[in-house]
Amino acid sequence: MGQKTHPYGFRLGYNKPWKSRWYAGRDYAELLHEDVRLRKELKEKLKSAGISSIEIERAANKLVVRIFTARPGIIIGRKGAEIDKLKQDVQKRTKREVHIDIQEVHRPELDATLVAESIAMRKSVDSALRFGCKGIKVRVAGRLNGAEIARKEWYLQGRLPLQTLRADIDFGTAEAHTTYGVIGVKCWIYQGENVPKRNTRPQEKPAAVAAD
Repeated sequence: MGQKTHPYGFRLGYNKPWKSRWYAGRDYAELLHEDVRLRKELKEKLKSAGISSIEIERAANKLVVRIFTARPGIIIGRKGAEIDKLKQDVQKRTKREVHIDIQEVHRPELDATLVAESIAMRKSVDSALRFGCKGIKVRVAGRLNGAEIARKEWYLQGRLPLQTLRADIDFGTAEAHTTYGVIGVKCWIYQGENVPKRNTRPQEKPAAVAAD
């Protein structure tokens, strides 16, 4: 049986950042569930904005929510009306001081989550390759074409070195709710190698040997 690991978690701390950045002692479980709940509610509420990911930072009673989106104008609204409303809603739910930071995803064709959500398999694969990714794999599972028995299909083009840590691989999932049931979509996008820079100390010169 093959052993699988999450492509993002495998590279966490190496060339991928944590999506929740905070420290807690006794309240860890409560804050963790709050993060999960907040992400789920925001993704559901902002479904039409093309949400790629949501990062959360905490410091004392302050909460920073960083939303990566393909369509920031939908979240911000006219003259910032929608983002103010969203901020008040999050503050009311979490009872914390909230700051919302909107980051635009400039190339949604190279974002695995957004590709998974707007999947039309071959068309999205060709589009991602055209925008410069090194490899892409898409896998769908469920009652495809209304079949009685669920099955899995996948399509791979280019390279996808999953076991190479320095490989910058984005991973995203999505669900398509059809009349026949739910179809799951997984997407892997390889964007080349990303080796984190390490601080190297200059080598100390050996002390001069005294001449006899």
